[in-house]
Amino acid sequence: MRTAVVGLAAVAALTLAACGSKSTDSGSTTSAAASGSAAASGSAAASGGAGAGGLSIQPQLQIDKDGKEVSASSGGTPVTAAGKGGATCPATSIAMAGALTGPNAALGLNILYGANVAIEEHNKANPNCTVTIKQFDTEGDPQKATQVAPQIVGDTSVIGLLGPAFSGETEATGPIFNQANLLSLTASATRVSLTTNGWTNFFRGLANDGVQGPSVGKYLVNTLGYKKVCVIDDSSSYGAGLAAEVTPALGSAVDGGCTGQVKVGDKDFSATVQLVKGAAPDAVFYAGYYAEAAPFVQQLRDAGVTATFVSADGTNDPQFVSQGGQATKDAVLSCPCGPAPEEFAATYAQVNNGAEPGVYSVEGYDLTTIMLTGIDSGITDRAGLVNFVKNYDGQGLARQYKWDSTGELASSLIWIYKVQ
Repeated sequence: MRTAVVGLAAVAALTLAACGSKSTDSGSTTSAAASGSAAASGSAAASGGAGAGGLSIQPQLQIDKDGKEVSASSGGTPVTAAGKGGATCPATSIAMAGALTGPNAALGLNILYGANVAIEEHNKANPNCTVTIKQFDTEGDPQKATQVAPQIVGDTSVIGLLGPAFSGETEATGPIFNQANLLSLTASATRVSLTTNGWTNFFRGLANDGVQGPSVGKYLVNTLGYKKVCVIDDSSSYGAGLAAEVTPALGSAVDGGCTGQVKVGDKDFSATVQLVKGAAPDAVFYAGYYAEAAPFVQQLRDAGVTATFVSADGTNDPQFVSQGGQATKDAVLSCPCGPAPEEFAATYAQVNNGAEPGVYSVEGYDLTTIMLTGIDSGITDRAGLVNFVKNYDGQGLARQYKWDSTGELASSLIWIYKVQ
């Protein structure tokens, strides 16, 4: 494989890398994920390629908090996981925690696969500083995550954590990781309140829903010109939080008569579909994950609802297209995640048995690279890695990474994608 990954290219050269979020038992290494095989997850979960009928999720433009288009800048030269090469360090481990099995496993696997690229690149260039990534499957379930978290902090070889992946599990386990002063770098948990808990070890590697919600809401109203929008969420920590952020930005376009909630795990959305159909909106904004979004949009189309289906990072995964088929055509999907540069996509496939980048694969690489850079600098303990990230300022494949005192990125934008 290549020893370095090139920086962002022009948008026209970007391969598909849809983006997803968060909010599913064991603290041990999961064999299916450890193999790096997309097939091992039970589906083409990490594939960013064409889905049903040739449809795929394609990047359209980048927007700011006012919903206005902004230029996609390549920034400086990205920091690579290989670093300068030749680093030395004692046996060191980092952990990855997130859904590696379960209905939303694609979201966690994409992050893990991105991390795999960084780990392989680093270890090849630094044979005297071999770093191991230990996988902890939470299934994205907050209760299961609280069983896994003590196993992570109890492993003294682990000095940093990539995750947790979902907002709900991050809320549930945050106090545990904070007490242990274990660096928690999330590639995907976007609920705004996560950085208001006083956790000094927690850093978010992407825009939160307080950025995504207003950005998308204003984009729908001011750019796409929608006059009536139904807002539906899945009652999860992530979904409810995102809906609460997008609703004010939609303003008078929100139709309170078709605002509703479904539940994670639902498959029959007939009541909500009839609610939406009766309102005859221009668009339906769904705040939730692809496992429910796919059958929901199918049932909307089967009922004759032609309103544009809009959703965010929890849905922005190739599995949404694979599971939803032609019903997903023309869906508008947002994400705080960045599309994957072509060379990264090629390396990603080599490392992960042919899988293509998906939701937060690029962020998984970038955040793992930041931890590896700290390790290469001589850091061997948890407190040192927390301090390293606190003062970090560097270009990644997706964006510039620099955090404020709360653990939020100093600057962040949102991408708009479309199923075509």
